[in-house]
Amino acid sequence: MTMDKTTSKIIVGISVGDINGIGIEIILKTFEDKRMLDFCTPVIFASNRLISYHKKNLKLHNTIFGINSLDKIADTKINLMNSWSEEVKIELGKSTEIGGKYAYKSLEAATNALRNNQIDVLLTAPISKENIQSEEFNFPGHTEYLEENLEGKSLMILMSDTLRVGLITGHIPISKVSESITPALIKEKVDIMYHSLKQDFSITKPKIAILGLNPHCGDHGIIGDEDDVIIRPTIAEIKESGKLVFGPYAADGFFGSETYKKFDGVLAMYHDQGLAPFKALSFGNGVNFTAGLNKVRTSPDHGTGFDIAGKNNANPSSFKEALFTSLQIFKSRKQYETLTENTLKTR
Repeated sequence: MTMDKTTSKIIVGISVGDINGIGIEIILKTFEDKRMLDFCTPVIFASNRLISYHKKNLKLHNTIFGINSLDKIADTKINLMNSWSEEVKIELGKSTEIGGKYAYKSLEAATNALRNNQIDVLLTAPISKENIQSEEFNFPGHTEYLEENLEGKSLMILMSDTLRVGLITGHIPISKVSESITPALIKEKVDIMYHSLKQDFSITKPKIAILGLNPHCGDHGIIGDEDDVIIRPTIAEIKESGKLVFGPYAADGFFGSETYKKFDGVLAMYHDQGLAPFKALSFGNGVNFTAGLNKVRTSPDHGTGFDIAGKNNANPSSFKEALFTSLQIFKSRKQYETLTENTLKTR
């Protein structure tokens, strides 16, 4: 059956990640439950040979519908868009150049389909940031690649039921963090999170907490002056625009005292400041969402899992959460578009 895109379910494009990791395992396990097809139409970007190899190794029995063109997507099936035809050497549990090459091929094909509106949302399985590097992929991770290939400015948000953490600075060395934090960057990331909370999560008046950079927010200049010179004045300026933005908060006490539960979103100054506590609180059920772009992309909160690849031990919970999150955000955006259009028409 060829799908009529005007009447069908949300089309979820899926990149398989590193072919020697747990990506394909968590994808197949997610769709073992046929009821998942009631919620969406999945399209996996890979090859028949690759998926068949993993199915056989894991003794999984998903029925896969192979297609060679995206206009042949079947609404009630697990679609496999054949994105290459050659046989690929698979070495489960190993980080190889070939593993990175075909992770990129899958991501590239899925991103092109997303950009061309042939799929509605993108769900990415984990890549190895090391072996995927090449002339074609010269980025610290998915987020930066997608920002380059889609429209908008990105913000990485790790989220669970009780916590959404965004990053002022992303995949950069700790030694570069302080010099990278500017009033303009803080304002930009606040704007992205604020708009995302309204558009993607239907929160009318979002409350955002901002963490300080230094221990104890610098202790009034004793442990660095960035919090007093850059961060506090910027927060005060943002508040004047009417946004409910608070801080800076010392990160240790903020998470330890569960103050985060009082806010709709939290902005951390650097990667591990936000993601270490997030993963301690939510690992395995968290979702990575790329806010700020014109398309929806989510992923699980874990890596390639080379140590358990091929052993049938991978837990698909985070991948399932990422799938349902992408569907909900897509619906929220559609609703937001309708509401804002109606508001403009009544003026």
